[in-house]
Amino acid sequence: MTCAAAGGQDAIHPIPRAALVWDGERILWIGEERDLPAAYASMPSEDADGRLLIPGLIDCHTHLAFGGWRAEEFERRLRGESYLDIARAGGGIASTVRATRAATADALASRARKTLDAMARLGVTTVECKSGYGLDRENELKLLEVYRDLTSAPSQPLRLVSTFLGAHVVPAEYRDRRDAYIDLLCDDLIPEIARRRLASFCDVFVEETAFSLDEARAILRAGQSHGLRAKLHADQLHDGGGAALAAELGAVSADHLEHVSDDGIARMREAGVVAVSLPIATLYLNAPPMPARRLIAAGVPVAVATDFNPGSAPSYHLPLALTLACTMQRMTPAEALKGATLYAARAIGLAEETGSLEPGKSADFVLIDAPDVTTWLYHFQANACAGTWVRGRQIH
Repeated sequence: MTCAAAGGQDAIHPIPRAALVWDGERILWIGEERDLPAAYASMPSEDADGRLLIPGLIDCHTHLAFGGWRAEEFERRLRGESYLDIARAGGGIASTVRATRAATADALASRARKTLDAMARLGVTTVECKSGYGLDRENELKLLEVYRDLTSAPSQPLRLVSTFLGAHVVPAEYRDRRDAYIDLLCDDLIPEIARRRLASFCDVFVEETAFSLDEARAILRAGQSHGLRAKLHADQLHDGGGAALAAELGAVSADHLEHVSDDGIARMREAGVVAVSLPIATLYLNAPPMPARRLIAAGVPVAVATDFNPGSAPSYHLPLALTLACTMQRMTPAEALKGATLYAARAIGLAEETGSLEPGKSADFVLIDAPDVTTWLYHFQANACAGTWVRGRQIH
């Protein structure tokens, strides 16, 4: 499946009996085997044995590095407490902030590296990594430095994209000084992060327990003024106008959107904002899913990601998220696959580099032990990935 840009969400462009040619890090040619140019016929070859070849999967929304877990909250929610109830009582994100501040950079990096290794075995080749569990100068920088070091480590082959999420929630020590915390983000951390090139994006959680529309607008505009493109956690727990704000600011993506309005959808379509679906979080929170069919019908590209985090989505299994996108959001297998390849690449600004199998793009691809996409996502297995290549090198 090439998953090239032509066509809509369900256009994945299957090629029967295909051949893929790459040299070094770049794809040179793709097409039916019978049309293979003579110049490539004598190159060393590998036989896929009838398996499915797809672009490398892209997880475009994760909270990769954090301290601790929150298993007790899982049971509390099962007993009837809501996500907001737990957050107001000092749990939720605040709980993970305490554990992350206590963790060393080496401990965070070691744990994140193990997670990335496991993701690679599932066919993931590119990962977006958010900060947001430090929520002070020292610890937000610590998280982004962990991502920087993982990106440059020769032993860690996945492509990483960092996002600054200092505006996850207001930390406890600033609860009565919200303006001072926003000043810290806008006047101190954002300029420092941009100067040191520690992130490509700035993200804000727009929610009644997090940040208002006006606060988010100020933070994201500060990020844009320093070259950090905007992303938003939007309309997750209720329609708070986050989708419309994403459109107003020209954000690259608006994520969650379980309660997005028709007006928000229309504005996202006009502004070219990618919608990022996070069905694992929907599953764990027992919440209504993103209305993917409405978004797709309106012409909004829908990406699919895991939202891997210790509270609402404690799983990095992107193929599971794809199956859930099908069963819970009524996306077709083809639509879900495009959501985790080309549209996910758009959501992190890498559509010219990866996300589809086309000449000139990075040789990121995955061999799936299934005859077609529908069979793969219908017959869910612990892992159907038979091989993962990143920049032309087999890493699994």
